Amino acid sequence: IASMYSEFQQDRPEIGSLLVQPDYLDGNPDLIKPKKLLNPVKASKSHQELHRELLMSHKRGLGFDNKPELQRVLEHRRRDQLIRQRKEEEEAKRMQSPFEQELLKRQQRLEELEKEEEKVKGEQENAPEFIKVKENLRRTSTLSTEEKAV
Repeated sequence: IASMYSEFQQDRPEIGSLLVQPDYLDGNPDLIKPKKLLNPVKASKSHQELHRELLMSHKRGLGFDNKPELQRVLEHRRRDQLIRQRKEEEEAKRMQSPFEQELLKRQQRLEELEKEEEKVKGEQENAPEFIKVKENLRRTSTLSTEEKAV
């Protein structure tokens, strides 16, 4: 197959001989030579400025984010919303009276205690049976000694 390809390459006529040469290349001074038309988009100032800006940013190595514009806008909005929310929370904390602050502290302490109790209960439920029986025996023995003391 390779030999056939090389034979085809050798037998192929020159491309220049197949193309028709235009008349205006003959150098006839009577003919008007055509001028290349300007692309109106490339000729516009805004396009040139944009192109120049793209080249400069490429040279600086900034690169562009590969995210679509919609995704960038949505992320920007989410970020702004989070910032606003944090500011509102901070303002709400500043505006709280000392009484409200103390109530919040107590509420947080109670929640922590509840979490600890749930954790202890979870550990007791996961404990083997003999440990549960041992705890029950301790309780009954302490109760019986208290009853004897009374």
